[in-house]
Amino acid sequence: MSKTKYSDKAQDKIGKVMHEFKEGKLKSSSGQKVTDRKQAIAIGISEAKEAGLKVPKKKD
Repeated sequence: MSKTKYSDKAQDKIGKVMHEFKEGKLKSSSGQKVTDRKQAIAIGISEAKEAGLKVPKKKD
C-alpha cells in the first residue's frame, strides 16, 4: 500500500492550518470556529489546491 504524496509546500500549508486549528484560531468560510480535526485537514487541503500546490485526487 503506497502512501499519498503531497508536495513539501502543500504539507507546509496544511501544517500551518493545523497549527491555527490547535490554537483555536481557525475559522470556516461561514466564520464559525472549527472544532473538528477532519474539517481542519479538509480546509488545509482546499487552501493548498487553491494555491496550485501538488495535492493528490480524492480517493473514492
